[in-house]
Amino acid sequence: MKELERLACRFQGHEPGLLGARHSYAVLCPLVAQADGLHLLFEVRAAHLRQGGEVCFPGGRMEPGETVFDCALRETEEELSIPRQEISLLGTPDFICNQRGFLLRPVLGLVSPAGLAAMRPSPAEVAEAFTVSLAFFRKTAPDTRYYDLVPHVPEDFPYGDVGIPRSYPWSHGHVEIPIWRCKNHVIWGMTARLVQEIIR
Repeated sequence: MKELERLACRFQGHEPGLLGARHSYAVLCPLVAQADGLHLLFEVRAAHLRQGGEVCFPGGRMEPGETVFDCALRETEEELSIPRQEISLLGTPDFICNQRGFLLRPVLGLVSPAGLAAMRPSPAEVAEAFTVSLAFFRKTAPDTRYYDLVPHVPEDFPYGDVGIPRSYPWSHGHVEIPIWRCKNHVIWGMTARLVQEIIR
């Protein structure tokens, strides 16, 4: 019965996550009100960073015990100097489960005029920041491309032990890559997928 108690203790009240996930990341999808309607605020990653020059939302790896909201607000403050009290949280769009084994958790928030005025991108992390109207994304279909995820099974896989033939139909994956070109920038990949979820 002690084993049963340990199992119950482990899983009662447990919030399910991605099995085997190495990391979880949170990003803020910041909305700003402009004269022509709502805009999304984007960053361009500093050139010296991994994936430097790419367009993204502010965010980063979640720390132990940190909520998705805390992480998104902390990272936004670190990267753009927008005070967390100047962001009204609106909710959590659907998250992305990346094939590399991590979760990308978006948070939708409205940045106040004072928050936007306080914005000072950190040169260590951000090359520039810019906005694009939601109307642009609604009116402009992305250039959508695809790539396949193909399993590479090792030659010494123990087919006999697990009871399957060498001709076993291993599952293949298919990844959609939306691409938008605007304001001399390219918004693509996971960031573009989150944009799709917001305007959907």
